[in-house]
Amino acid sequence: ILPSSERRCAMEMKKRLTLELRNKKPAEVKELVLDNCRSEDGKISGLSSDFENLESLSMINIQLLSISNLPKLNKLRKLELSDNRISGGLEVLVEKTPNLTQLNLSGNKIKEISTLEPLKK
Repeated sequence: ILPSSERRCAMEMKKRLTLELRNKKPAEVKELVLDNCRSEDGKISGLSSDFENLESLSMINIQLLSISNLPKLNKLRKLELSDNRISGGLEVLVEKTPNLTQLNLSGNKIKEISTLEPLKK
């Protein structure tokens, strides 16, 4: 029998999103934790701009390769992306998360400091 954290790991992101909603509408959610679930082909899936009031999003250890399809989340302030496989494409954050103040990218595949350049304000 797998430890509960590893069983949760196997859950797909879309299913996990449905569970986390707990019969709420996406617009009612301010904080969302999708840690240890499985991304679809290394991309974000199931998350949409309907989560318009989302302030905190955690996607730790979900095997993300890219955040290119991150929806526009105007109210997002905190984004946890540690322990993934992201190596670039961070410019999307400037456009899609204009109010972001906290970003954790530790444990990713970022090799050059220049990769972070688009995040300068």
